[in-house]
Amino acid sequence: MKNFRYICLTVAAAAIVTLSSCSSTPTAENPSAPVTSPQATEAVSESSHSGHSGKEKININTAILSELDKFEAKLGVPALSNKIQAGRPYGSPEDLVSKKVITQEQFNQIKDQVGVQEVVLTGEAKDVDYMSKLSLMKGHLLVAQELLDQNQPKQAEPHIGHPVEEIYVDVEEQLNERKVKEFKTNLVSLQDLVKSNSKDSKVKTNFASSMQSLDGAIAALPADQRSKPGFVLQVINELLDSANSEYGAAIADGKITAPIEYQDSRGFVVYANDLYKGISSQVAQADPEAHKAIDSSFAELIKVWPAAIPPAKAVKTPNDVTKLVKTIEENSQKVVDKSNTKA
Repeated sequence: MKNFRYICLTVAAAAIVTLSSCSSTPTAENPSAPVTSPQATEAVSESSHSGHSGKEKININTAILSELDKFEAKLGVPALSNKIQAGRPYGSPEDLVSKKVITQEQFNQIKDQVGVQEVVLTGEAKDVDYMSKLSLMKGHLLVAQELLDQNQPKQAEPHIGHPVEEIYVDVEEQLNERKVKEFKTNLVSLQDLVKSNSKDSKVKTNFASSMQSLDGAIAALPADQRSKPGFVLQVINELLDSANSEYGAAIADGKITAPIEYQDSRGFVVYANDLYKGISSQVAQADPEAHKAIDSSFAELIKVWPAAIPPAKAVKTPNDVTKLVKTIEENSQKVVDKSNTKA
């Protein structure tokens, strides 16, 4: 399990709206950059390499794969987008070199475009961050439920533990701000029970209670926001970026060598698909072509995880999964941009 994605989710909304050192207004270098409200995010600090160079910065801690592709195209390094994503978080642009993602010579070619800007989230961006973290927790619990139903408590246990150990602390402040009743205790009790006696009848009761608490935390967001395509698509893309990273870590030589990562990615994709079903009719009305591309990509993506128990051979390569995720992200961005324009 990779902890980096939960650290990165402190600036999750920027995965759709990449932040720059000066502005997110479209420029000649990045004509597709969406126009955002100045209330969306507030910059608090930035690397010395993220100064006013006149070029749009790409935040390597938060940018979606299609944004990171700009580095891949410029340097001609295969799968560089995935490598950058897998190396998160970065404390400075130079970490790309120290973490051996690229060479110093390659870094020199792109250093003026690399940023690691830190932000304080407000408004919708903060809500996307909140919903994204809870959605990751939901994905973990969904796959845990599958494994428990298949009498695989040892495989289920990590997926109950990860929300407690890796995500709850990052969302706890927002839970308190939104006056959501604490439910970490429920998750810890459930994890302990599964470890000690998975056949105890209390497991089902505690699991249902934990799910109910998580759904209640999600419901702290206004219902109209949770059904708004532009908002939900940002959350979906966060889930898919995490799923893509986990799947890449699960595969080696065409085989699934890390079942936990495979299962993590399955849970995230399953929940992302569920979220999309809830807004698909609205997306189809707003942008039929984007909907068609997203819907068909999800249909292919969901086949990658035929069951919670990994197959002997991977259904698709990590590159295949990345392509599907990029297609969904790029078409989601079209819908988000239209939503922002109307707003």
